[in-house]
This record gives sequence, C-alpha cells and structure tokens, in this order.
Amino acid sequence: MDWGTELWDQYDIIEKHTQSGLELVEKYVKFVKERTEIEQNYAKQLRNLSKKYNLKRGSKDEPECSRFSSYQSFLDILNEMNDYAGQRELIAENMMMNICIDLTKYLQELKQERKTYLSEAKKAQQSLESTYKQLDSSKKRFEREWREAERAAQYAEKTDQDINATKADVEKAKQQAHMRAHVAEECKNDYAAQLQKYNKEQNQFYFNDMPLIFNKLQDMDERRVRKLAQGYILFSDTEKHVMPIIGKCLEGITKAGTNVNERNDSMAVIEQNKSGFERPGDVEFEDYSQGINRASSDSSLGTPKGPMDLLGKNRSKNFWLFSKKSKKFTPERSMPTVTEDFAHLPPEQRRKRLQQKLEEIAKELQKEVDQSEALGKMKDVYEKNPQMGDPASLASQISQTSQNIERLRGELNKYETWLAEAGGRGETLRYRSHTFNNNGAHDVYSPDGAHSDESTPDASQAIYAEFDDDFEEEELTAPIGKCTAMYNFPGASEGTISMQEGEVLAVVEEDKGDGWTRVRRNNGDEGYIPTSYVTITLNK
Repeated sequence: MDWGTELWDQYDIIEKHTQSGLELVEKYVKFVKERTEIEQNYAKQLRNLSKKYNLKRGSKDEPECSRFSSYQSFLDILNEMNDYAGQRELIAENMMMNICIDLTKYLQELKQERKTYLSEAKKAQQSLESTYKQLDSSKKRFEREWREAERAAQYAEKTDQDINATKADVEKAKQQAHMRAHVAEECKNDYAAQLQKYNKEQNQFYFNDMPLIFNKLQDMDERRVRKLAQGYILFSDTEKHVMPIIGKCLEGITKAGTNVNERNDSMAVIEQNKSGFERPGDVEFEDYSQGINRASSDSSLGTPKGPMDLLGKNRSKNFWLFSKKSKKFTPERSMPTVTEDFAHLPPEQRRKRLQQKLEEIAKELQKEVDQSEALGKMKDVYEKNPQMGDPASLASQISQTSQNIERLRGELNKYETWLAEAGGRGETLRYRSHTFNNNGAHDVYSPDGAHSDESTPDASQAIYAEFDDDFEEEELTAPIGKCTAMYNFPGASEGTISMQEGEVLAVVEEDKGDGWTRVRRNNGDEGYIPTSYVTITLNK
C-alpha cells in the first residue's frame, strides 16, 4: 500500500504530515543540544568541584597530609571524578557530532527534497487547471455560437414564410443561418477536442503524476523516520560506549576506599610529629625552711635540669600537655624565632627538615650541573661551527651557572654540618659540575671536591646531529614513560591524537588533573588522549 494509491485525493494531508515530520526532527535536534549543554555544565561543575577540594601543589597543608592514606585516597577520588567529568564531556561531544550535526545536515536535505516534490505537484496542478480553463472557454463559445445558429435558422425560416420578404432577403437570411451553423459546428469540434485533451491530462494527473509524487514523498518520509530512529538509538549508544570507562572510574573510587589503612596513618602521625624529647623527670623538693638563700633558690629555679633543658630548646611547646589559653601576652608564650638551621624544632623534626633541605639543594645543584654541561656542549659546537652561533654569547650564562653551582655547594656543606650536629647523616644526590677554562677544556669537579682536567673531545658527527640548526632535539620533551591503549580513540578534536586498542605510545606529559595525557608516536606525532583510555607505566 502506498500513498499514491490510497491517498490520491489527500494532498493537503500529505503536505501537512511531511511538514510535521520535519518539525519533529528539528525538535529532537534541539532536545539533544540541550542535553549536551547539561552534560557540559555537569562536567564543568565536577571539574570545578575536584579542583576546589584538591590542594594545590606547594600548599602549606600538603606536606602534613600527603603521608596519610586517607588523604591520598581522597586525592584519588578527586582524580577519578575528574576523569568521570571527562567522560561526560565525551558524551556531549559525541552526541553533538553524531546526532545534532548529522541530523541537522540531513534535515536540510529533506527540506530541499520536499520542496522539489511539492513544486512538481504544484506545476502539475497548474497545468491541469490551465487545460480546464481552455475547456471551459471552448464550451462556453460552443454554447454561444450554437444559440446564435439556432436564432439565425429561425430567422431564415421566418423570412422564407414572409410573403412580403423579397427573394434577396430570403437568400441573405439563409446564408446567414448557414454561416452560423458552420461556426457552431467548428466550436463544437473544438470543444470536443479540448474535452478529450482535458480528460487525458486529468487521467495522467490522477493516475500517474500525483501518485508518483506522493510515492516519492512517502519514501522521503520513511527515510526521515528511519534516520530519526537511528538518532534515538545513538542517544543511548553514545552513553553506553563510555559506560565501561565510567565503571572503571567508579571502581577506582572503590579502590581508593579500600586502600585506606588506619594503622599506617597512625604511624605516619608518629613519624611526622615525634619530637625526640624524653618525658620530664620528678621535680625536686626545695626546702626553704633550711635557710636556702633567695639568690641560690632563684638560681636553681632558673636552670632546670634534665628534660627541662630540652624543653628550653623548644619554647614553642608548652611544658603542659594541654595548653592554657591566655589573653595576656607573655614572652614565654611568644612564637619562637624561626632559624635557618631549624634549631627551633624538636630534635627529631629538625633532623627530618635538614635532610629534606639537603635533598632539595642537591636536586637544584644537579640541575645547575646539567645546565652547565649543556652550555659546554653548545659552546663546543659554536667553536667548531661559528656559523651556528657566537661562543662568546654564552659566557654570561656559563658564568652565572658556575656562580650558582658554587653557591649551592656552599649551602650543601653548611646543611650537612648542621645535620651532623643534629645526629643525622646526609645522603645527597651525586653530581658533576663543569666549568670551562680558556682553552675550552672542561674542569670536572667530583662530589668530594677533587679537581681533574678533561680535554674537550674531538667534534664528531654525533655532536652535530645533537645540536642542529634549530636545536630541534632540545625542544622535544623526553618521554617519561609509556602507555598502552585499552580502547580506540578517534582524536577528532583539535590537539588530540587518534589511537587504536593495544597501541603503545610514549608518554611525554602526565595528566595535570584535567583528564588528558600528552603522548607521542614513534613518527614524532604528538597529541592528547583521555587518561582513562590507557594504562600508563612511568619510568623509574
């Protein structure tokens, strides 16, 4: 059954129905757009929420909390929520691309197609109406001429019977009647021809032209319904596609809860806050009745023995376990002066802070040493290839780096001395510092301060390859690990890179908390991928 056969006389209904179908597509596209806006706003709110409760690096509260498993698990939950927000964004992006944009383009094509079919129907209708007007005109003319012929015939007959009429009048009347009859006969034939033509066109109109157009409109409408049904299915499949990854995010949150270890957290509190002091001993009885003079009594009270001496070094801690709040300010309750050697801290905490400071200085020193080596290599390249640059232009940087190395070496020795006084032993990173003599040779300093000369190696092809005209290898970030794709990713957005399930990529930048990781292929292509789509193994 088709529209052309069953609805041959329902042009207005078909026109209204097809228009209503197009409006439904528009309404669905608008619905999906609003859904994507909700998803995007939801993802944005989730990201802001994660950012709000995620302590910034360098925050004063971070060192104290970072050792606790409950704190780390909370950070893991925030990261998982950030990844979850990324999946909501992916849902919005895929819905916009696969439903909204695709259906909008298809809708424009349907509108143009419908317009073409309705235009063909209108032209066929106008052609039939034009033929009908010609038929009606020929019919009216035939009617008029036939009446004139009848009147002319009656007049000729009347004149022929009139005895007073001359022969010429009779002959004239007969000729007039004959002429009118001839014209009427021609109009009759023309009317018959027009009628035949109209009937033929009408038959063509109702049995061929309009059914064909109606069937085309029916096919168009069915394709519209089928495409809309696919859009309905995509609405569900788009979210189903990310459900496994969302499930992994939720599993990550569950794992964060199971990773909390209350016993380890308690041990971390001890490790972090242990002072190293001994408990105070008994207070000695001072018998004033035995004639102890005031001066000696004051002196003995002013020089506490045993554990009280230790408390004197930690005036930020009150002698009592529970501090007593007082509105009156006294010197004993004033904040201790923070010193560079951390002497204001309890012994155990002082050793830890000194050790931490030593590690920071050693890392900074190693960084300066590495920069010094890089400047030395660059200077060698400039000396061998003056067209690449002026060696003298590096003098200020080399000098500044050497000064930094000497300053840091001094600080390192100073803090190692303080750590030894506090009863600890420093274990700093090994490093090599380079300075350059007038001959371009490297002066190499070992960690113990010994000095040795090392001649500059001859220039080789490897050096030139390392420092080319644009220093491209200097600009490339060294990989910090590798990752394996768990899912396919199209990489359709700007800045992203596609990947296939099982593909291994180099990691060049960790996730900064936005749910994306920067990776590189062997051919040098770089881009971002969703962190939750891969398993990452960082270099140790």
